[in-house]
Amino acid sequence: MHAVKALDAPPTEAELPTIAEALLRERIPRSWSLELQVLSDGRRPDSYFLLRAPDGTQTKILVHAKRLVDVRDISPFEEHLERYLKLGESIGMVVARYLPPSVRDRLAQSDLSYADATGNILLRTESPALFVSDKGDNADPWRGRGRPRGTLKGEPAAKVVRAMLDRSGPWKIRELVSESGASTGSVYRVIEFLEAEELVQRTPNGFLSCPDWPALLRRWSLDYQFQKSNMITRWIAPRGLEDLLNRARTSTVQDYAVTGSIAAAHWAANAPARSAMIYTVDPQRAAEEWGLRPTESGVNVLLAKPAYAVALKGARIRQDGLRLAAPAQVAVDLITGPGRAPSEAEELIDWMVRNEQFWR
Repeated sequence: MHAVKALDAPPTEAELPTIAEALLRERIPRSWSLELQVLSDGRRPDSYFLLRAPDGTQTKILVHAKRLVDVRDISPFEEHLERYLKLGESIGMVVARYLPPSVRDRLAQSDLSYADATGNILLRTESPALFVSDKGDNADPWRGRGRPRGTLKGEPAAKVVRAMLDRSGPWKIRELVSESGASTGSVYRVIEFLEAEELVQRTPNGFLSCPDWPALLRRWSLDYQFQKSNMITRWIAPRGLEDLLNRARTSTVQDYAVTGSIAAAHWAANAPARSAMIYTVDPQRAAEEWGLRPTESGVNVLLAKPAYAVALKGARIRQDGLRLAAPAQVAVDLITGPGRAPSEAEELIDWMVRNEQFWR
């Protein structure tokens, strides 16, 4: 349990260094000391920790406190801290009320330590040598009800992300509204979040571009997962997967799309699939026509009733008649899948990077 759980109201920016100090003290060796020093001359950073090892070696940890932090804030943080870090006698730390996973990842990539009031911590020093890492919450406990920020959960986000993945930009907002089928307000909210994550950029003439679509795909996978986002039922194909696919090709069921390893192999060859992942609007009917049996052991077929219709959007019909989900949908489903699925996702993404003209 983290000490900050006792906080009913969100901490103020001024309180954050003190909270971080308490969290760090709980986690560093008892023989080490940590002192918080506050600077009162209006400079940035406005405080620092003095960390001292038992042998007397010490370093300054320059603190940049901000109530809420987006990915786009990190470059300015680096610029603020750069002149103070040139001598190599200090390290930089960002302290916030809550730091989302994407922000924590970017801070770590930028060699910046961090701490938030929920207990997410990363501290790395070379002299004296110390490494401290801990996990707190994966959601802001102080964010009130209403439209969630800092997330790509939900159908509007899925619609906008798929639109931007399936067709290369640049885009106008009205084009995204038309292409995605999401409301204008939803599109603006999603774009605002993607800009904060530095996943979308505005061109000088007002268009939107996504220069790194694989990063957008991976960020979406944090909030959209095949088994968690959809209604999943588990089955066994008693005569094997090849028989299942033959039945799917020739059955009267048309509102389905194969995803996962089987679909990915159509574009990027991989090891033979051991299980099937299939979207279908009516899993019970599909299971009956395809000869599947319900089971909780020996499962080799997952049927997903899609939470959002966009999961079936852009399905491809293979030459033999099998319906495959769109490549972007297959990739996001594999990223969080079991076993070899994440590595198969990376192989598919590599193919997608090399062959954008064929699928976008």
